[in-house]
Amino acid sequence: MQLEILAYKIFLGRYMVKTIALILAGGRGVRAGSGMPKQYREIAGTPLLRLTVNAFLDHPSIDAVRTIIHPDDTALYQNSVGDLALLDPIFGGETRQDSGYNGLKSLTEIALDYVLIHDAARPFVSTETISRVIAALADNVAVLAAVPVTDTIKKEAADRAVGETVDRTGLWRAQTPQGFRFPEIFAAHKKFAGQNLTDDAAIAEADGHVVRLVEG
Repeated sequence: MQLEILAYKIFLGRYMVKTIALILAGGRGVRAGSGMPKQYREIAGTPLLRLTVNAFLDHPSIDAVRTIIHPDDTALYQNSVGDLALLDPIFGGETRQDSGYNGLKSLTEIALDYVLIHDAARPFVSTETISRVIAALADNVAVLAAVPVTDTIKKEAADRAVGETVDRTGLWRAQTPQGFRFPEIFAAHKKFAGQNLTDDAAIAEADGHVVRLVEG
């Protein structure tokens, strides 16, 4: 009933949705080994996807959440989060970029300002990180949660020898959520569709937007 009321308000234009979170959950998780995709595996008895989704549902500045899933995972999705007040899931594409574009296209009939795009396999994103991304969008088109690189980085030469030690000053590890002003990121996705860029921040960069770093 809660979801029905939300959808009714959105599509009748009586409720201005400001910020929506898109959760990318269409991957196969092959690096996690055999078994079901990792986003549906359990942590202490709770599906990983449910933990991720609840982090955004519980945030006061997130107005709605939609998950992008693989067509083969409908039953797993329903078992994991089917009872939560989410917008209907959308099927993803062949690549992460395709899935993000499908998700963005599904939001074009909703009047919103910001979209946060988050990987389903990151269940422990903090309320503070989400808040920092949203706050930074007031002055930026694109925002990336990231953490400074603290490990020593080696560049490989021939035969797996160390070619050099890379200066880690100014290096950051990209995380999610990545936040965007909706019109700009949707336009960038349309422009660079099919190029298999590795994250949405890279798509924004390719379209000439400055991507602002915030602490992840």
